[in-house]
Amino acid sequence: MFISKEDYKVVIGDAAFKVVSQASAVNVENAEAEAVEEISSYLRPVYDTDAIFSAEGDKRNRLIVMYTADIALYHLVASQPQRMGIEIRKERYDHAIKWLEGVKARDLTPDLPRAQFTEDTSFGTSFRSASKLNHDW
Repeated sequence: MFISKEDYKVVIGDAAFKVVSQASAVNVENAEAEAVEEISSYLRPVYDTDAIFSAEGDKRNRLIVMYTADIALYHLVASQPQRMGIEIRKERYDHAIKWLEGVKARDLTPDLPRAQFTEDTSFGTSFRSASKLNHDW
């Protein structure tokens, strides 16, 4: 996957991750896949999400790694019976989503590979009109 157990340690302590990861490996993989898809849905119109999530090691964008771990942990904790630590996970999840919405609105510009669109594709293209002319003399 895109993120490793070492990446989780930055977001959540080692001991806490052991508790959260007591869920099956399948649940962890599902949570990571859900996080990747959720992030991709915000970035896909402008950025090459295949290149972003196929990067390895130091080639990965550190913010994307952190937010992917945050979102995956949110999904893991939400699936736990006691929902331990849900408050901090929800807070970090909301922060990740707020950042992604800023990127989508183009208020933020992360250092990520841009998507290459062909000429016959209008996906990701925005159309705007010029401001209204005012000829009041």
